[in-house]
Amino acid sequence: MNEALLQYIWQFQYFNKQELQTTEGEPISIIFPGLHNTNQGPDFTNAKIKINNTTWYGSVELHLRSSDWEDHDHAADKNYQNVILHVVWLHDKEVNISFPTVELQAIVPKILLNRYNDLMNDRSFIACENLVGNMDDIIWLSWKERLLIERLQKKSQLIFQYLDDSNNHWEETFWWLIARTFGAKVNSDAFEKIARSVSTNILAKHKHQIHQLEALLFGQAGLLETVHEEDYPILLQKEYHFLSNKYQLAPVKNALYLLRMRPSNFPTVRLAQLAALIQQSEHLFSKIKEAVSLKEVKDLLDVTANDYWHYHYTFNHPASYKIKKTGTQMINSIIINTIVPVLFAYGYKNNENSYKEKALLWLTQTAAESNVITKGFDAIGITSKQAFDTQALLQLKNEYCNNKRCLECAVGNKLLKSQ
Repeated sequence: MNEALLQYIWQFQYFNKQELQTTEGEPISIIFPGLHNTNQGPDFTNAKIKINNTTWYGSVELHLRSSDWEDHDHAADKNYQNVILHVVWLHDKEVNISFPTVELQAIVPKILLNRYNDLMNDRSFIACENLVGNMDDIIWLSWKERLLIERLQKKSQLIFQYLDDSNNHWEETFWWLIARTFGAKVNSDAFEKIARSVSTNILAKHKHQIHQLEALLFGQAGLLETVHEEDYPILLQKEYHFLSNKYQLAPVKNALYLLRMRPSNFPTVRLAQLAALIQQSEHLFSKIKEAVSLKEVKDLLDVTANDYWHYHYTFNHPASYKIKKTGTQMINSIIINTIVPVLFAYGYKNNENSYKEKALLWLTQTAAESNVITKGFDAIGITSKQAFDTQALLQLKNEYCNNKRCLECAVGNKLLKSQ
């Protein structure tokens, strides 16, 4: 037994209440167990109980043992002056209190305790993977929505930190974050540093010259410092030399990685596509906010790198012809990892629900992701039809299942209750 489980049992009243009595043998009825208090003070507040013919209103304090009341020195704490009931797992000692004590150990179903122990000790992909097959769809739907909101609220807090760094400049913040997504997991930090080193104001001045935009991005990435053989990278070197002097720029000190990466995802290709996006979309975040449909957003993101990159994946190494478009998978990644979180954060900060609702809607219209976690859920019969599902499952796995927070999970709660 632990305090979290004891609080859970009390909150949902998972014990035999038919002949409930205090340790003094007085009959007691729980009219309302109280509101779970996560702040300082008793575990539950605003409870309502009846002992004999008297109704009491106040707080309830829970402990594993009666002696914990003295060990925690609650008698000297004014926060506990309104306690009307002491609930314990084991009544190991009579303590000097003016209110009754109830012991739960003998009246909690053993099957609930066994199931909880099974979940805590299970080392499978998720602890309840052998039990969730018949879970009602309505429970999954409402729980996924809560998980998704929780995930986006957490991401919003990170975005607000970026916003502070940019002096509340949403376009600048969006530029940093979309660059980060273009870098993918391996090069995300490097791409963000590149974006932070070249402001949207500088980029806007050169948006009509793709080679100048590429010179700025490739130069800041440190990819124009070596000796080049082909005319195009030599041209970019010259442009960067001029622009870096003009704007007092210096390459960022972050290595770019290509190992174990598909050529179409090489950072050189992604930087070229990022330059094309800048050229075609001024005030991009404003356009996304104003977009009515997800198709409009996808059209904005559907860009093609300039002609040089149709024959290259890196500088000075010609390759067979292939048009370097962002592609569906990359566009979906940008929507999921940048557009939806920033749009949600914008609505969250400005208290405009329409943006939050649009962000959630767009996730339902975006294809499901495929990764280790989503494949793990697929394997146990929990399938995803859209990014709404996969983002919720990522939150579930990382924040709940991995940390064995079964008592706080709607699915885990239902499984324990049903037993």
